[in-house]
Amino acid sequence: MIVNALLRAEGISRSFGSTPALREASLSVTAGEVLAVMGPSGSGKSTLLHCLAGIFTPDGGQVWFDDRRLDTLDDGRRSELRRTAFGFVFQFGQLVPELTVADNVALPLLLGRTKRKEAYARAASWLERLELDGLGGRRTGELSGGQAQRVAIARALVTRPRVVFADEPTGALDSLTGEHVMELLVTLARDEGAAVIVVTHDARVAACADREIVVRDGRVTDPYAGGTVR
Repeated sequence: MIVNALLRAEGISRSFGSTPALREASLSVTAGEVLAVMGPSGSGKSTLLHCLAGIFTPDGGQVWFDDRRLDTLDDGRRSELRRTAFGFVFQFGQLVPELTVADNVALPLLLGRTKRKEAYARAASWLERLELDGLGGRRTGELSGGQAQRVAIARALVTRPRVVFADEPTGALDSLTGEHVMELLVTLARDEGAAVIVVTHDARVAACADREIVVRDGRVTDPYAGGTVR
């Protein structure tokens, strides 16, 4: 286990009914580090990410964030962490289609009770950083796939999260656009000092990371160490 880890899992297990999804999985990630989580479909990658983010509670083991037990917090406190300390980028963006681009980016701030003027100013700043200035008034359905995913990155980073969780962030994009989006995510998150955990099956995406682990049959292994990550 990495010393001074920002986020770590220690021997976590999770089952759905009688089907085990995670089997005593352990990992650590530090501030500013990009960790790629690889593995075939159904291996437990997304379940691992959801446990690390406090969306799922593991059946066994422990999850620690910034030296606090995450898995023992109540639903309200875990939800607050997801609003303030965690950012999320998903395969299809999961933007709110009824809202404008600026609304989507400002939304996490507004939910966290940031004043409206400040929220939209910060949203505009992030849209400019991602070369999306001028698109704030558009609906998300008017955007290209790459533009929509950059909006999702802006929304994930606008709260200045400590950890960014990205679940197949380039899976719905062509290879060139996907590489560009991934480079932006990694560069901007590092600039902000955030840890990034990327779930992917794409070796080109994993190549952007500092380190790679593999999930197979619910177990986490380090392909370079040849054993289970502890």
